[in-house]
Amino acid sequence: MRILLTNDDGIFAPGLAAIHKELAKMGDVTVVAPMDSRSGASHSITFSEPLVCNKVDINGLFAGYSVQGSPADCVKLASMQLLDGPIDLLVAGINNGANVGINVYYSGTVAAAMEAAFLNIPSVAMSLAREEHMDFEMAAHYCIKILKKLMPLKARNVININIPWLSRGEPKGIKAVPQSTGGFDEYYIPEKNEQSQTVFQLAGGSHRPEDASTDTMSLVQGFITVTALAHDMTNHERTRELRQIEW
Repeated sequence: MRILLTNDDGIFAPGLAAIHKELAKMGDVTVVAPMDSRSGASHSITFSEPLVCNKVDINGLFAGYSVQGSPADCVKLASMQLLDGPIDLLVAGINNGANVGINVYYSGTVAAAMEAAFLNIPSVAMSLAREEHMDFEMAAHYCIKILKKLMPLKARNVININIPWLSRGEPKGIKAVPQSTGGFDEYYIPEKNEQSQTVFQLAGGSHRPEDASTDTMSLVQGFITVTALAHDMTNHERTRELRQIEW
C-alpha cells in the first residue's frame, strides 16, 4: 500500500514521526509536509509564487519532502509531481490539538484530507487533544488500531479521528459521531503594542454545551471520536427546493 503522510505542524513535528513509525508497518510511506507550522491554514493554497521543496532528513528517522506551503499544497504537489503512480491512502497528522467542531473548518490537517478527496484519494485526519505532555506514541497506537478497522477506505472517503487527553487515563471507548457546529465561547482581548496600536488577541475557546452526542462533547467526555466528513459542501435538499422556484 502506498501511503502519503502530511500534517500542518511542520515536517519535524513529533506527531508526524510517531504516526510514520506505525504506518511504515502497513506500507510504503512518503512524507510531504510543510517546512514549518501551518496550523490554522485551513484550505489555503499557494498560486502567486512557486513552491520551494527540499528533500530533508527527519531527525535520522526517515526522509521526506519539506514544502514551503500549506498542507493542501503538499497534497497537490505530491500527487501531481513528486509521486509516480496512484496513492492508496492519505494520512494527515497526528495534529498537536484536537480538530473537532468548527475547528474542522480552520484546520490545515483536515484540509489536507479534503484535498486528497478532491483527487480521489481516501484520507484520514488524526489529531490529539492538546495538553502539557503530548503522548503522540500512544495516540499513534490508537489511531492505527482505528485505521485498520476502517480499511479498506473508498476513494473520496474522509475520516476525522480525534484522541482525547491521554493524561486523564485510557479513553472510555470509541464513538462514531457527527461534527458539532455549535461553536466555542471565544473572545478578543484588546492590547497595545510597541507602536501604541490596538491589537486583538483571540482567547477562550471552551465549547458551548450541547445536548446531542457530537465530536466536541464526546471528546470532552473522554472518548475517541471518529467522524465521516463530506468533501461536497452542497446542501442537496435545499438545492432541490431551489429548483422548484420559477426564476
